[in-house]
Amino acid sequence: MSKVPLTVKGAEKLKEELARLKTVERPRVIEAIAEARAHGDLKENAEYHAAREQQSFIEGRIAEIEGKLSNAQIIDPTTLSTEGKVVFGATVDLIDEETGKEVTYQIVGDDEADIKQGLISVSSPIARALIGKEEGDIAQVQAPGGIREYEIVGVRYR
Repeated sequence: MSKVPLTVKGAEKLKEELARLKTVERPRVIEAIAEARAHGDLKENAEYHAAREQQSFIEGRIAEIEGKLSNAQIIDPTTLSTEGKVVFGATVDLIDEETGKEVTYQIVGDDEADIKQGLISVSSPIARALIGKEEGDIAQVQAPGGIREYEIVGVRYR
């Protein structure tokens, strides 16, 4: 299986969630199962079935996060010799050539993407158009409404 790019911040978030699931959520649901078992007949015990379902979800999420972390290639853009080019992990300030509106995006891994927070996936059309460009360049992005042009006005690595 190929490595999946992940920012340092994204990896930390996954590690924090994994620790919380293992140290807080897993013991809590095990306790809930034991308590529900103590109530007797398991066939008609809704609390028991709900706790088992919750346990299944937690164990699945733990396995998913461990899989993501084991296949992750953690990239810190501050350690790369980028020479001002847009790379994975870079934060890019853009101006839409058509509207004049300024937007800022950080290029992150697929699992970290959240457009509301300005985090775009490295595999998105806009990120693919930006990679390799530098400040002052115009990036052409194939959007559903046609080609959009963005001027790169700033590139930062944090």
